[in-house]
Formats: sequence, C-alpha cells, structure tokens
Amino acid sequence: MSATTDTGAQHTPITEAERLRAHEIEREAAKSAPQAERRRRRGGLSIQSKLLIMLLSVSLISSVIVGVIGYINGRESLQAAAIDQLTTIRELRVNELEHTLEGVQKGVRLDSRNLSAQTLSRELNAGWDDLQTRELSPEQLAELEAYYADTFNPELEARTGETYSSTAFIPESNAGKWAQYHYTAQFADFDEALATNTAADGTPYSAAAEQYGDYLTRLVSQVGYEDLLVLNLDGDVVYSAYKGVDLGSNLLDGPYEDSSLADAYREVVATNSVNAVKTTDFERWIPSLNIPAMWVVSPIGNDSTITGVLAAQIPLDTINNAMTGDQQWKEQGLGDTGEVYVVGQDHLMRSISRELVEHPDQYAQKAISAGTPPAIADRVVAVNGTVLLQPIDTAPVVEALKGRTGSGISTSYLGDESIAAWTPVEIDGLNWVAVARITTAEAFAPVADFTRTLVLSLLGIVLAVSVLSLLLAQVFTRPIRKLVDAVRRIAGGDLAVQVPIDSRDEIGDLGSAFNDMASSLRIKQDLIDAQQTENRKLMLTLMPEAVAKRYKDGEETISEEHDNVSVVFAELVGFEEYAEGLSGASETSQLNALMRGFDEAAQKAGVEKVRTLRGGYLASSGLIVPRVDNVRRAVDFAREMRLVVQRFNSQNGTELDIRAGVDTGTVTSGLVARTSLAYDLWGDAVSLAYRVRSVTGQPGIYVSQAVRDRMQDSVTFTPAGSVELRGTAQDVWRIE
Repeated sequence: MSATTDTGAQHTPITEAERLRAHEIEREAAKSAPQAERRRRRGGLSIQSKLLIMLLSVSLISSVIVGVIGYINGRESLQAAAIDQLTTIRELRVNELEHTLEGVQKGVRLDSRNLSAQTLSRELNAGWDDLQTRELSPEQLAELEAYYADTFNPELEARTGETYSSTAFIPESNAGKWAQYHYTAQFADFDEALATNTAADGTPYSAAAEQYGDYLTRLVSQVGYEDLLVLNLDGDVVYSAYKGVDLGSNLLDGPYEDSSLADAYREVVATNSVNAVKTTDFERWIPSLNIPAMWVVSPIGNDSTITGVLAAQIPLDTINNAMTGDQQWKEQGLGDTGEVYVVGQDHLMRSISRELVEHPDQYAQKAISAGTPPAIADRVVAVNGTVLLQPIDTAPVVEALKGRTGSGISTSYLGDESIAAWTPVEIDGLNWVAVARITTAEAFAPVADFTRTLVLSLLGIVLAVSVLSLLLAQVFTRPIRKLVDAVRRIAGGDLAVQVPIDSRDEIGDLGSAFNDMASSLRIKQDLIDAQQTENRKLMLTLMPEAVAKRYKDGEETISEEHDNVSVVFAELVGFEEYAEGLSGASETSQLNALMRGFDEAAQKAGVEKVRTLRGGYLASSGLIVPRVDNVRRAVDFAREMRLVVQRFNSQNGTELDIRAGVDTGTVTSGLVARTSLAYDLWGDAVSLAYRVRSVTGQPGIYVSQAVRDRMQDSVTFTPAGSVELRGTAQDVWRIE
C-alpha cells in the first residue's frame, strides 16, 4: 500500500529581461515580414503550389509504401501469431488429454490392487464356479432369448442396420446364462441395474455380488466410468456394474474374442503382474449398442498372485471434454471456427467436431462437399458424434501420423482453408494425433479490414492534402506574438490560455497544437488533482482518518490506544481438508465466497474488519466508531459468521465450521512496516481473543470472562476451560 501527498505547484514570475527578449523577438518578426512579402512576389511556383506538389507526392508515395509493407508484414505477423496461438492451445488440450488418461490409468491400476477389489474378485470367482453347476430351466432360457429378440436386438439393429439372432450373445457356459437371466434380462433401466447388485436367487454368487458389488457401483458413480467389468483368469466376465449383455460372455472364445478389449485382457494376464495396465483405442462395442468404447484394463491381485482383471470403460465425454475444453472454444481463443481434435491411425476422428456441435444442420453439407461419403455424413448427424465415423485424410493428419510436429496452411476435413498445428499424442497404447485449426478467413480477417482501411485512408489523405495545400500559403507571422504571449502565460501558471486561430498555415497548425498542449496540460493537472483526491479516499478506507493524516504528515511510527474495544478472532475449521480436493482457482473462489459473506456479516453487525488471512478473520467493534454495545455487536457478528459457514455447507455439501474467540478491553492500533503498509491491532484483548478460540480445539464461539460478565443476562454460556495471560488464569466460556 502506498500513500500520496498533496504537492503545490510553484510559478516563477516573468522577469524584466524576459519581457525585453520577447519585444526583441517581435521586432525581428516585424523586420522579416517585408522580406517574406518580397519573396512571394518573385517568379516561379508559389508556396501554395509547392506545398500542394510536395504534400501530394510525399503522402501518396509514403502511403503506398507503408500500405504495401504493412499488408505483407501484417499478413505474415497474423499468420505467425495464429500459428503460435494454435500451437499453445493444442499443447494445452493435448496435455490435458494425456494427463486425464494417465490419471484414469493410474486410478484403474490402484482400484484393481486394493483389498476390496481382491476380495471381490475371489468371492465372485468362487460364486461363478458354483454357477457352472446350475442350469436354467427351458422356460428361463426362453425368457432370456425373448429378452434379446424383443428388447436388446431391436435397439442394436436400429443403430447398426444389421440383423442378429436371439442367441447370438447368449453365453455358452451355464454360469454366463444364469448371470444374464438373473441380472441382464431383468433390468430395462440402466440406473436401476447399476444400483441393484443381488438377484436374490440364493446362490453364493448373488451373495458375493450383493456384498461386494457396491464397490464397483461407487466407482462408477463417483469416478464417472461408463462401466466396470470384472473378469476371471478364464476370460469370463463375472461381473458388470451395469449388468449389460457382456456379463457372462467369455473374451477368449465368445462373441467378443476379436475385440480390442479381449486383446488387452490377454496382454495384461500374460504379464502376471498387478502393475500392468493396458489402454485400448476406441472400438464399436456391441453391449453398448455399438457406441464407440475405449477401455483401461489392469489385473486384480497383489504382488504374489493375480485373481482376475478389472476393465474400466471410459466415457466419450472424457475425451471430448479434454479436447474441447468443455466446449469453451471461443473463451480459449479459438474464435468462431477454431477447434482441436484427435485422430487415430485409421484416419478416423477420436473426438467430436465443433461444427457438429454448433451447426449440426450445416455439418453434413460441408462434410460431403469436402469428400466425406454422404452415408457417413448423415450417420454423423444422426448419432450426433464423429468418433470412428468422420474420416480425415488431410495433410496435417498424414504428417502427424508419421511422428512429425508442425504447422501451416491446409484444407480441413470440412473443405475450409485453415491454419493448422499438428503433433502426435503421447499416450501409452494409443497411436493418436492432435490437430488444432482455425479458418484463414477468420485468422486473416484483420488483414482485409486493414487493406480496406488503407485504401479509404489513402483516398482521404489525397483529398485532405489537396485541400490543405491550397490553404497553407497564408500569412503566418501574425500569430507569433500571440503565441509568445500565450507561452509566457503558460509559464506563469495560466493553463486556461487559448490562442485564437486566425490562419490555416503552419503557424495556424502551431497555434492549434499549442491549444491542444494547453488543454492537455489542463486536463492532466485536473487528473492529477482528481487522483490525489482518490488517493486520500483510498487511504481513509485502509486506516482511520487520524492515522492517515499522521502518516501523510510524514510520521513513521504511528500507534493509538483504544479503550472499551471488542475483538473477534475467528478461523475456519476443516477448510484445509476440503481444499485438498480443489484446484487452486476453485480453492480461491470458495475462500473468496466465504470472506465476502463474512464482510457482509461485519457490515450488518456494525463491526470493523481489520484483516483477513487464509482461513482467518480479525474484526473489532468500537475501534473506529465508539459504541456502547460493542460487546453485543462482536458476539452477534461471531454468530452470524457461523450462519454464513452453515449456508456455505448447505450449498456445497461441506462440513466446515468456525472457531471464534471474543474479548473486550484495551487494544493498540497502528501501521506496521514501511514499504508495504498494513493497519493492524495488538494488545491483551487481541491476544486473549486469539487464545480463547482454541481452548478446547472444537468449533464454536468462545469468550473471555469480561465478555461473559457483560452478556450473561442475554446469552447462555457454559464453562470451556481457561487460558493463561501474563501469568494470570483467564476463564473461557462457550456460547451455546
């Protein structure tokens, strides 16, 4: 914090020598006037003609040169700036994607190693072995086939356009049929299936699912997986969080044996290590109605043995949100046409297209015009997704798939000429590339505006110079005396002086420039005066007026003692633990919300905020404005702070609280430090308020004996202990 002081302007009077010098200048100007008149009468081009030719030539030539250079440099600079910006945004999006998937991989690896997963795997495997001895009745098998024929297959066929038999996805094993009948075929609602973990069929498998299935349910709900599968070492899917048609199937010889998930399963099982993790590329997953799915797979077990495999299905939104920044393209600096997307080694998109999100009605037409088959373009619009559908064979994708990073101008997959920046994506198990692009029309729009402005300006300059050149050959000696007098008045402090403009030549321009200068000086002086006033107001918001005046007068050591002042020292309880799960920006935002609530409570209660810390708040009552009821106001403010925290808890699902101490007595206030000023309080009342708040370590409002004595008729107190201050024990009371 800095303070400003008033300064007074000192004006030097005009001396006799200066007046004589001014008269000499006037006499010399008078002598030169006839000579100038004689020169104007000589033959040859007049000043007006010379000025016209000179100004037109210089302005035209310089304008054309500057315009051409500006156009070339502007286009190159804009292209370089656009590429730099695209490269930066691309790296941000790619880093977020890599960190997101790395986090998912780490999470799946940890989830598969914990004790819950190990116990779940063993119990489900044992229950699965028991199910192998059980067979469905003919009626139950018929119901299972009817589920596929009437429910699942029609939805799948509507999405794929292909036909499937009612037995195509029924497992061969007794256990698989039993699980699908008692789980998969019983649920028409996915949320109900996720929440239900028992079939109540009396089998050990159902008992194990009921006891341990909630672990997977909570992982799906809290982490946001699309689904979680548990497999045994024989390739059987012994459990699915959503109880889909993949439950009970076998990845080694079942309908999904050729899937990427099956390949990943074989690879991680072959390692026989719980540290193994495998991420698959997107593939169309029939149990998800042929929606693209990617998996992160890791063995379940410990360092000595593995008992199964955990497979987490990653939602499409995980990739889309990372690449689109939650669809905040414009806010990220990508304008109206920019985007960042990823492409796989098959030249198909792995994230959603911005054009599809913002202009779905135009997408198909643009994609088809750029070479996308009409059937694919229509399918993209129908399913509102481009993953594994939209082909991209542009030069940036081809270069990036060769392992190269670069930038340049090329045609996009929608046929637009675009500036693009591309790079490979470094994610274990995936061969993806990322491309950031923005159309050249948008990137170079300022060049077109500049060119149009340049042409119009050039025409305006030619017209203005032609007119001004005809007017500039006028008498220019007459205003000199007025200018000299005006300069002297300015030197004497008269900033309101203005010179009448009687001519339109160089002297007239000089007179106009002088007037502008005088106006500018006057405006600047007004601004300086206004700024000094604002600085004084600002200082009064940081400290009392008496302290501000003493500091302004140059005092370095400033302090005041105040009698009968109540002090509240409060700290947040539980915010550190709550902030551990927040980002830096979120933590600051949440803390600011609480502090704003405390400030409003302070204003409402009529107390003065002294300072705030991270999780702490110091306020006083009766310091600046003496108050008879300062103790009551301090206690009311402490109570209101708890209400602020309670409202925050109800809005955010937190369990924060306040531990506040209140004392009354004599305090000292003053300025601390010199280079960075801080107005602060200290003294026994402040120290006691600070110490009583922590007498029990529990949240609540704690007061000293002095506060209790003054409030005992209106507030209920309970003993909370005592603290020692200056060798004397002080009783501490808690407000109920």
